[in-house]
Amino acid sequence: MNLKLHKPINSVSGTINLPGSKSISNRILIIKALSGLDFLIQNLSDSDDTKHLKEAIENYSTHSIINVGHAGTDMRFLSAFLSIKNGDYELTGSERLQQRPIKDLVDVLRIFGADIQYKKNEGFPPLQIKGKQLQGGAVEISGKISSQFITGLLLVAPYFTKGLELTIKDGLVSKPYVDMTIALMKEFGASVIWKDNKIIVEPIPYTYHKKEFIVESDWSAASYYYSIVVLSKIGTQLTITGLFENSLQADAIGQSIYKNLGVKTTFHNDEIIISKNSKSYPLLLELDFIQCPDIAQTLVCSCIGLNTPFKFTGLQTLKVKETDRINALQNELQKFGYTIETTDNSIQWQKVKSEPIDNLSVVTYNDHRMAMSFAPLCLLQENIVIENAEVVSKSYPLFWQHLKSIGINQTQL
Repeated sequence: MNLKLHKPINSVSGTINLPGSKSISNRILIIKALSGLDFLIQNLSDSDDTKHLKEAIENYSTHSIINVGHAGTDMRFLSAFLSIKNGDYELTGSERLQQRPIKDLVDVLRIFGADIQYKKNEGFPPLQIKGKQLQGGAVEISGKISSQFITGLLLVAPYFTKGLELTIKDGLVSKPYVDMTIALMKEFGASVIWKDNKIIVEPIPYTYHKKEFIVESDWSAASYYYSIVVLSKIGTQLTITGLFENSLQADAIGQSIYKNLGVKTTFHNDEIIISKNSKSYPLLLELDFIQCPDIAQTLVCSCIGLNTPFKFTGLQTLKVKETDRINALQNELQKFGYTIETTDNSIQWQKVKSEPIDNLSVVTYNDHRMAMSFAPLCLLQENIVIENAEVVSKSYPLFWQHLKSIGINQTQL
């Protein structure tokens, strides 16, 4: 499905009921499955990734083949989860997912005695897993590829016979996501100590005494509305529900970043009002995204739309996401007339611009964030086409309906 986005006639306005955080939802599903605790999860993400994970957890005991589609998070979490669940499983996914590395996580699980084999290419999915009780203990892992490797290990560590003593080497990308994991584990009674580069988890099962757990809405999804507001006229505002001022999510930093671009955030009873109150922009916006790579594409498009030069670093993990996001950004922005300079871990732009092509159509590369990051540019240029717009279902199935509700109409092609 291709969608043509129409430039709004009037200012965008309205209230957005954001989906639950995919990151929190997926962690809570693993914790609940491991613990067997009976509690209700409120505001669970309706993303494809979370649906795949929920289905896998509910059916792994009767299904020997588990396919998680494009969901890298599911692949990492389930690799650890299934390793300690008695049974024989094939864990697989899409062609792109089979190109995303998982060797560092598998190596650690094997040290603990896990029976995991690569079915195709060494170091990559699909995996053949024979689950059993694992001893755990002391081990090292690199933190430079994916924080999800570390999270996958941490979540199951309370069920290792000896717990876990994990030393992180080579630095750590996306540290706030590990912070989130540990905070949620502690909320469910886990004993976790993180000092310097070492995390210790005691072999104490999860406990929980409440009847429900409320998943905060998704700050990553909120970033697209910040982009819409920042590209709008002074006075434009939107209300977004379900966001907490003291959030566990890394992408909550977006509110501070967009403050530098003239967008004010006001919190009130677990919702926010975002409003455009300034057109004063930095001469050069310099940001390090090593802790929050998922909003990098959004900020690139925002700055391009504001004609604000930028230099963004800490982007090395973008090369191994749903697509090579650095290359994808470079390709698609060229269509708009913007030439960005890139390396394997950085993007910068110095107002190099030519005329955009006619009948502009954005390729999304099976990447939900490409579709959603480019959508706000329809405020500046009429009739942008987003190809394969259905890719947003990976994290935010209602995205296009929500855009329509605030005044951004679309035509299905």
